Amino acid sequence: MSATPHEHPGELIARVQAATAARTPLHIAGGGTKQFYGEPVDGERLDVTTWTGTVSYEPTELVVTVRAGTLLADLEALLAERGQCLAFEPPHFDRGGTVGGMVAAGLSGPARASVGSVRDFVLGARFINGRGELLTFGGQVMKNVAGYDVSRVLAGSMGTLGVITEVSLKVLPVAPAEATLVFPLDQHAALEQLHRWGGQPLPINASRWVPTQGGDAPSQLFVRLRGAVAAVESACERMACEAGGTRLENAQTATDWADCRDQRLPFFSAPSPELCLWRLSVPQTAPVLALPWAPLIEWQGAQRWVWAPAEEAAQIRAATAEANGHATLFRVGVDGAFGVPCFDRVSTAIDTITQRLRDEFDPAGVFNRGTPLD
Repeated sequence: MSATPHEHPGELIARVQAATAARTPLHIAGGGTKQFYGEPVDGERLDVTTWTGTVSYEPTELVVTVRAGTLLADLEALLAERGQCLAFEPPHFDRGGTVGGMVAAGLSGPARASVGSVRDFVLGARFINGRGELLTFGGQVMKNVAGYDVSRVLAGSMGTLGVITEVSLKVLPVAPAEATLVFPLDQHAALEQLHRWGGQPLPINASRWVPTQGGDAPSQLFVRLRGAVAAVESACERMACEAGGTRLENAQTATDWADCRDQRLPFFSAPSPELCLWRLSVPQTAPVLALPWAPLIEWQGAQRWVWAPAEEAAQIRAATAEANGHATLFRVGVDGAFGVPCFDRVSTAIDTITQRLRDEFDPAGVFNRGTPLD
């Protein structure tokens, strides 16, 4: 995984310039691991998977710069060799996921509520705009900027602003200690306990509450701790005593957390093919939502997943809005979504900013038509 620093992506630029001149829409494509996510995209395929390699890696500076087509798995392997990681745990979903796709989708894994999102770790980026210009924003250090921090705006932009060619990311050392506790708690009790622990100096890194999945198995709250050895050991003893928890073996829980990240847990198998998977984003302190479907809850209460019909969109979005959140139709069932938009409505202010960004970076509207800016 080596590359010539800042080599010019001439072929990609030529494709964009030709598409702009002909007003031909382009579908920016990486490994295809997130094709299920978002609205359908129109256009000719613009493959970025050949634009790969590490441009620079400075372990002592905790920063890596890679090309957008670089496999996410390759980047994580490189970091692991030096005892470092992408702390926000980006989902893979399948083999072939790329760094550019990771940034464009803006999705984060189980640790997001504790360490931050993809956007928080993007230091800089290079991308090709709708005029076929190669632009550079940000750098390799954290700093405040005036106006839009464009390199971070790319996180979650779904390819609507341009073709990401290179990204600089902040990386972190792997925590010296880790432990997972499990507690037999119902949803209300689990949320209350998470809220209580949230106000205490505990090294909680991730959590997930899983509802009863048939049989006699109770609903369970899993809590992962990461940090200094002494802090993790002290928290384990205290939390287990306080809420009746059991400590699990790290070898097993590592697989379980990866399965949660990539939606391979039993919960993420559709109960019936016509149901859709909804992602509900709410404040961590939100109570149990007034919905008839049992959720899987992550991010200390802030991210909740439910399987429900697409035609129940109004009920789902109303209940989520009541909790000051929003709902995303994350995966559609085999029958489709009946015209239900994947993303919730945004405010007029956000819609205005979104349109201004698109007008500035892609005035001809050639990139990923049909996909809203997240």
